[in-house]
Amino acid sequence: MSVIAEIEKQALSLPEQDRARLADRLIASLPEDFVDEDDIREALRRDREMDEDPSKVISHEEFFAFFEDRRK
Repeated sequence: MSVIAEIEKQALSLPEQDRARLADRLIASLPEDFVDEDDIREALRRDREMDEDPSKVISHEEFFAFFEDRRK
C-alpha cells in the first residue's frame, strides 16, 4: 500500500472532529491560490453524505472498475 493510501486509511478512521481538524490544517498548509472554496464545500458535503449513509460509499477501485467496465 502506498504511503498516501495508508495515511488516507488512517485519517478516514479518525472521529469526525479529528478528521475536520486535520482537513482544516492540511488546507491551511496550501498556498492561497491553490484552494478553491467551492471545492472545499463540495468535499465537506460529500463527506457528510458518506457519514450519513455509508452504504453509498464505494472504494477507489470500485469507482474506476465501473468506468473500465463501461469502456468494454
